[in-house]
Amino acid sequence: MSTVAFHTLGCKVNHYETEAIWQLFKEQGYERADFDHHSDVYVINTCTVTNTGDKKSRQVIRRAIRKNPDAVICVTGCYAQTSPTEIMAIPGVDIVVGTQDRTKLLDYIAQYKTERQPINAVGNIMKNRIYEELDVPDFSDRTRASLKIQEGCNNFCTFCIIPWARGLMRSRDPQEVVRQAQQLVDAGYQEIVLTGIHTGGYGEDLKNYNLAQLLRDLESQVPGLKRLRISSIEASQLTDEVISVLRDSNIVVRHLHIPIQSGSDTVLKRMRRKYTMEFFSDRLVQLRRALPELAITSDVIVGFPGETEQEFTETYNFIRDHRFAELHVFPYSMRTGTPAARMGGQIEEEVKNERVHRLIALNDQLGKEYAARFEGEVLEIIPEEISAAHPSGGIVEGYTDNYLKVAIEGDASFIGKIVKVKIEQAGYPVNKGKFIRIIEEAELAI
Repeated sequence: MSTVAFHTLGCKVNHYETEAIWQLFKEQGYERADFDHHSDVYVINTCTVTNTGDKKSRQVIRRAIRKNPDAVICVTGCYAQTSPTEIMAIPGVDIVVGTQDRTKLLDYIAQYKTERQPINAVGNIMKNRIYEELDVPDFSDRTRASLKIQEGCNNFCTFCIIPWARGLMRSRDPQEVVRQAQQLVDAGYQEIVLTGIHTGGYGEDLKNYNLAQLLRDLESQVPGLKRLRISSIEASQLTDEVISVLRDSNIVVRHLHIPIQSGSDTVLKRMRRKYTMEFFSDRLVQLRRALPELAITSDVIVGFPGETEQEFTETYNFIRDHRFAELHVFPYSMRTGTPAARMGGQIEEEVKNERVHRLIALNDQLGKEYAARFEGEVLEIIPEEISAAHPSGGIVEGYTDNYLKVAIEGDASFIGKIVKVKIEQAGYPVNKGKFIRIIEEAELAI
């Protein structure tokens, strides 16, 4: 029996697509091998969001070639899409597929085995207007299922290469989304995370259908779905209609990830982000009015070209005043081929790092303040893993619907179930909880 090994770099969408590609191999009778072991086929799913992503991708490709020089080496993903000739130039690479036509990968392998000629199957992604169906009926990670609902992005922010790697907005057929959601619920998943390259833009290319409608349809047409999370949504996509759906829903969780990138209007303009801080602030106020206990998490880029101390302070103050629950803080990283990489006023690394540390300290403070609001409350978690801090076992960790990480006494049998817990000691990044009880299937069906 032939074996296939995978290595995924980059974002959640890439991890989702690796699982989808694995399904294709599984259907053809392949067995999955560990990437660091000998395998007949290696699939490297690459990332190109930064120059470091490219470099790491090349290192992993070379690692696979060293493991088994006779294996078929397939490279896919974003770096494959933007730089196929660079990858084809690595001796030992056999097949390069970008971010489309992944369903043809096994045909390319068969073709390669007959012809023994390297195959560059990367086409012009900008011409693609069709969403490529890639199904994932179940995941290696058993607690939360991702469900990809769209592909591509029309924004062209000045720091970002992704539209060139993923193409323009394509939404998945709503019936396909509902069908796959049901499949995941039937496979035992309690929580589904809607994901994509520009997830909140779902429906912008569809007639008379939008994200709000999709959320309604998933709630009304997928019996058994307990939790629905949106992986990321832009402020501009938080329409009044979406906010009212969130307010009225029994399954959409009390957590939204809304990338801010900067809290300064002048920096946002240079980034070509399509909102002002006044607009962003208004959306947050409306959200909090509808959902007072909502956890809002965000991405911030620090040290964008030309960022002054004053502009950084505006960002810091905005985040502090609007009480974000958690931040992902990134120092600006120059990405060759983007307008921002050619801008003057590149910020020195020490200045970037100092600003990053200030925001991380703020993040820790905000995380503790948000968690403290729930001390003494009874919430539900879905345990995901045995706590890494207690490798001998006895402690499991999982997330509440509003994204608080909680550790409780328990064992592996808790994983993937819905468990009632009392928050005994709030903290960040982990809260201490007390196990109350596991919610039984019969109760969930009510």
